[in-house]
Parts: sequence; C-alpha cells; structure tokens
Amino acid sequence: MGDTILVVAAHPDDEVLGCGGVMALLAGRGHAVHVAILGEGATSRGPGGQGDVDALRDQARRAGDILGARQVMTFGLPDNTFDSLPLLDVVKIVEGVVDEIAPTRIYTHFGGDLNVDHQVTHRAVLTATRPMRECGVREILAFEVPSSTEWAFGRVGGAFNPTVFMDVAGTLERKIEAMAVYETESRPFPHPRSPQALRMLAGTRGAAVGLDAAEAFELVRGVYPAGEGGRG
Repeated sequence: MGDTILVVAAHPDDEVLGCGGVMALLAGRGHAVHVAILGEGATSRGPGGQGDVDALRDQARRAGDILGARQVMTFGLPDNTFDSLPLLDVVKIVEGVVDEIAPTRIYTHFGGDLNVDHQVTHRAVLTATRPMRECGVREILAFEVPSSTEWAFGRVGGAFNPTVFMDVAGTLERKIEAMAVYETESRPFPHPRSPQALRMLAGTRGAAVGLDAAEAFELVRGVYPAGEGGRG
C-alpha cells in the first residue's frame, strides 16, 4: 500500500515546476498524490479576470492528469496578496485538506522565495502541521520554483540549500509536458521556466549527486518512528 502525498502550491504551475517529476515518479509507484493550489494565479497580471482564472484552473487539472495526481484542488485566493490575508485563513485551508486526505508527506514552497504567496504558503503548511502526536505528517519537503527561488538571491529568507535529491530521469519529460499545458506560464529560453532551462536545472541537480536528472528539496522536518523511513 502506497503513501498519501500532498503537494501544496501557491499558484497553478508551481506544483509542476517544484516537483512535477517527483509527482509522476511517486504516482507511478502507486502512491496517492494529491495537489492543493491555494491561489488563482492570474488577476495580478492584467485585465483577463475570471476567464484567465478559469483557464488556469482547467490547466492545473490537465497537468495533474499528466503527472498522475489523484485530484487537484483549487481554492482561488487572490493572486500575489496572500500577505494581506489573515494567516489563519490560509492555515485553515491547509488544515482542511490535511484532515481530509491525511497525508504522510507534504511537498511545498521554500520559505525564502521572492514571491510573497510562496512565503505565506510555506508558513501556513508549517502551522497547519505542527508536530503534535495526532499529526500524521511525517515529512515536509520544500521545493524550489524557477524564477522565484533563485531570484531572491538568498536575501529574503536565506538561500535554498537542498539536502534531498530524487531521481527524475525517467519522468522529466512528463514534467516538461505538464508544464506545456500552462500556455501563459512557460517562457522561451533563457527564462528559468523554459523547457531548456528546466532540463538544465534537473541535470545540474542530478550531477550534484551522481544522477542524470533530479529534483532537489530541503528537508524541513522528518519524523521516523521505529521501523519506518525512506521516500518510496
């Protein structure tokens, strides 16, 4: 029986950029992968309005299908204004998802990203999963989001310092395929969200640990009862 995995992302496309290869890898191994996208990801950019929001929501579900997610939940928080919301409101959303699906592992944003919504999402996940006895979340891993993590230049909350590397050589092209679904989010090279740059990053992360391609994470918290451990 596989584990229950939860990916908590601020915007549509963050889940693919941050851990799309691992999502496909874990889903292929029989783990139940669920995605929660907190924000609508569109309205801060221009006049597209609800049409753009609806398009991104549909694209998120299509990307989830490509990567093997069991479900993609969207919550429509206003784009790039999470810091104007009471933190408790964001925490309650995460708590509701955690209560519903009871994940053992969560992938979410690095807390030092340039994007404020990423920062709030990271804090909300930590708050919603405080390690009390009844909390079943055993691992929290923070992912990097190209064009947000590195563009903070380590000046927001410290530099991203990955300690966990997962081999995605066999699923990297599915990540690229899923990212292509987000027609307005991908960019031409040398933008960090271009297909070429995503392949280069995966190659760099892999080369650091002797793999052809990897996604990298900071282990925020790991709790391993006797006889347990590992990432499947």
